[in-house]
Amino acid sequence: MNAPVDCSHLILETPRLRLRPWRMEDLADFNRYASVDGVGQMAGWAPHRSMEESRKILQMFIDEKKTLALELRQTGQVIGSLGLECCSALPDSSYETLLGREIGYVLSKEFWGQGLMPEAVQRVISWCFEELGMDFLTCGHFVWNQQSRRVIEKCGFVYCRQTDYQTRMGTHEETCLYVLKNPAKCF
Repeated sequence: MNAPVDCSHLILETPRLRLRPWRMEDLADFNRYASVDGVGQMAGWAPHRSMEESRKILQMFIDEKKTLALELRQTGQVIGSLGLECCSALPDSSYETLLGREIGYVLSKEFWGQGLMPEAVQRVISWCFEELGMDFLTCGHFVWNQQSRRVIEKCGFVYCRQTDYQTRMGTHEETCLYVLKNPAKCF
């Protein structure tokens, strides 16, 4: 079952990042990384073709209240996003009555390989388990997306199974699904 989430007033910090709600003032930073070829495809969406497309998606992030902007603390630049999505697949039927969410993320290509995404994901995991009391989190990656696989494994998720995922581009991707159980809960 999808846990209720409202990130509209949330601020989480890590040594290098501030995870916070999106603001319309972030539009230029958002478009800068979302329009780069190779970034969106890692998560199943095409590069943004215009500032207007980015504006519409940014407004959706603001309205849905489940996606955080990843801001570099040192500069204030927004370099990615992390969302707590409704679970697109569960590890098995025993999770149907438990509370959880699916973590999804995107990072600007110029910041890949610096350990920023595991830092952000681990901070959100702590918040979901310690503050919200979620039972579990899921996360997935397309079979060919080895960068996301490494993030997921570094954050302690355990592989469950492969599943088919329909992307926003209308394609189907074979996806590896992982789960992380709240260690404070017995189930």
